[in-house]
Amino acid sequence: MQSKLCAAVNLNFRDKIIHVDRSSFFRTTAWLWLTATVAVLVIGFRQAIFFAPMEATMGNLQRIFYYHVPHAILGLVFPYINVAASLAYLYWRRRDPLKALSADALAVASAEVTVLFAGICLVSGMLWGKPAWGIWWAWDARLTSELILWLLYVSYIMLRRFSPTGQTPTLAAVLSVFAAIDVPIVFMSIRWWRTQHPAPVFGGGPDSGIDPGMMPAFLWNLAGWAMWGFFLIAFRFALEQRRQLADQDAALLAIEASLETPQ
Repeated sequence: MQSKLCAAVNLNFRDKIIHVDRSSFFRTTAWLWLTATVAVLVIGFRQAIFFAPMEATMGNLQRIFYYHVPHAILGLVFPYINVAASLAYLYWRRRDPLKALSADALAVASAEVTVLFAGICLVSGMLWGKPAWGIWWAWDARLTSELILWLLYVSYIMLRRFSPTGQTPTLAAVLSVFAAIDVPIVFMSIRWWRTQHPAPVFGGGPDSGIDPGMMPAFLWNLAGWAMWGFFLIAFRFALEQRRQLADQDAALLAIEASLETPQ
C-alpha cells in the first residue's frame, strides 16, 4: 500500500514538473515571438512612412495601403482557421471530446481575431475612402460583402457569449461553415462586379501591381501583422483552454457535492 502511494506521489510530482517545464517553454516562446513581432512591425513602419516612394496620384495618403491591405488579406485568412477548427470540432465531438475541446478553443480564438482584422480593414478603408473618393462608404460589392463577413463573425461571438443552450459550440461551428462561404465572395467581388473599390492590386491583369520600391514596405507590414495575428490567436487559444479546464473543474466539484449530499 505504501509503495503504491509513493508511486502515485512520484507520478503526480513528475506530471507537475512536466507541466511547469512546458509552461516555461511556452512562456519563453511567446515572449520571443512577441519581441520579433514588434521588431518586424517597427521595420515595416519605417519602410512605409520613410522609405517607400510617394505614390504619384494620392501622395502620402497612399501610405495607408501598407496597413489596410495586410489587414484585408489576413482578415480573409483567419476565417479558414476558424472553419477548419469548427469542422474538426464537429468531427471529434463524439469520437474524442478532448480533441474537440481544443478545436473549439482554436475556433473561438480565430473568430475573435477575424473580427479584429476585418474591423480594422473596414475602418482603414473608410479613412482612406473619404479623402480619395469624397465619401466614407459605398454600398458596392466589395465593401458590402466585407461588412457582411464582419457581421457574421460578430454574430458568431455573440452566439458563443449569450446562447443559453448546451449545444452552443455545435451551433457556432455550423455558423462558422456558413460564414466561410462569404470569404471567396469578398475576394472575388472586385473581379465579378464593377465596384467603387479599386481593381485588384496583385493579380489583376497586366496593369496591376505596385512600384518595386513599395514592395519591401508592404511585405514587412504583411509579415508583421500576420505575426501579430497568430500571436493573438495563440494567446486567446491558451485563455480559452484555461476557461474550459475551469468549467470542467467546476462541473466535477458540483457532481462531487451532489454525491455527498445526503438523500
